Formats: sequence, structure tokens, C-alpha cells
Amino acid sequence: MKIKFIGTGSGLTSLKRFHSSFIIYSFDYKLLIDAGDGISKALLLQNISFNEINGLLISHLHPDHFSGLAALLVQMKLTGRKNELDIFINQTIIEFIKKYILQSYIFVDKMGFDINFKPYSDDENVNITEKLSFYAKQNGHLDKYKLYDKSGNIKFSCNSFLFRERDKSVFYSGDIGDKKDLLLFDEFNFNTMIVETSHVSLDEIWDIYRQRNLSNLIFTHISDEDESRLQDFIDSLKNVLGKNVFVAKDGDLILV
Repeated sequence: MKIKFIGTGSGLTSLKRFHSSFIIYSFDYKLLIDAGDGISKALLLQNISFNEINGLLISHLHPDHFSGLAALLVQMKLTGRKNELDIFINQTIIEFIKKYILQSYIFVDKMGFDINFKPYSDDENVNITEKLSFYAKQNGHLDKYKLYDKSGNIKFSCNSFLFRERDKSVFYSGDIGDKKDLLLFDEFNFNTMIVETSHVSLDEIWDIYRQRNLSNLIFTHISDEDESRLQDFIDSLKNVLGKNVFVAKDGDLILV
């Protein structure tokens, strides 16, 4: 399994980083995780063809994680895509995504390629291919917003994921609420953690790293103002941290 970081920025738009997104390369399948604002340009800058992406997984509906979806689909059409595209979305928000695409005047029958909407449920193992799967759990990232839902009709869904390819497992925190969300997959074995840095402290992440004895710890979802603080944190612990603990940059490629 290879992971290429397309964007490593936070929700605040930056001239240094695109919004948080990465591709999992698993044999012949390429899965794009999240498609926030600017995803099409981010892919172009890394010489990644829109048409080589086989699947797309949306973690939640904050704009920095999904709002580039419609534009990306349009680019796929304009560049003559013919191969089908899988879109994996939590079953609670899939109808919103379908309406969002339709209201963007993207008509599936006119695209020139098939779009396979694949809803998933929480606490369910989803087989993408024979070799690649993911397991999703709800986290607390959106809990603080529920107070503002006067209608009671908003679907609050935000997932953390465990990706598995044969004997390799990667925990991706996605956007989370607090430290307890780092323990969502505590009963599972994994050797790599990709963790956001905007909603949890570095000390809390460090505690999990020590407890799990991880092979790889990768920081992402980074604001410009926090970048130097992150690097200072890693430098201060360089005597006890392995070389596989690092701050991801757009374009980084790692082998898990």
C-alpha cells in the first residue's frame, strides 16, 4: 500500500498547502480520500490524471473535505473519462451528495462514464477490492454543531477510518472532536496512524503513539501558523522519535 498526500492543509485556505486529501494506491486501485475546494488543481499540480482515480471516499461534509467533488466530476467528463467511478459515502448523507451533484447540473446519464454510489454504514467492513477494505466509525467532530440545528433535519456524520490491505493497516483519524476519537480503533491492530492536528493536542497524539508503538506517525490537516510548532515538537523529541514520524507535505509519498 502506498499513500500520496494531495493536500495537507487545514480548513483555512493556504497558499502553501491544499486542503486535506490523499490517495491510497493498492495494486491497480487508486482511492482518493476527500475532495475539498481546489482538489482538481491539486491533482493537476501533482501530475495525477483525473481519470486514473478509481474511487472516492468522503469523510464528512465540511467544505474543505467535499466541496470540490462536483468540480472534479466535471473535469473527469471534460477530459473524456470512460472508466467507472466508485463514490463511497456514509449512508446517512448519500442523498444529500446525490442532490448536490444534480443541483450542480451534473447529470449522470450525460457523463460518459458510470458513477457507482456505494453507501456504507458505521461499524461495517467495506471491501473495495479483494485486497483493499476499510472500516468506518463515527467520531465526535460534529457534536458541537448539533446545538445549532433548529430544524432537527441535519445529518451529522463524520468518520474515522481503518484501511486494510492484506496484513497492512492504516488508521486515519480524519477530523475529530477530541482525544477519545484517537481510541476508536483501539481493539484493532495497525502500524500506521495519519492524524489531523487542528482539533487535538500534540501531547495527546504523542501519548497514543507511545501506547501503540507505531511504525509510522504522520501529521496532516496543518495550518500555516502551526507548521513551525509541529516541527519544533518533533525536533524536541528527536532522540525518542523514529524517522517515520513526520509532518506531511503536499506531494509526499509513503510506503506502508
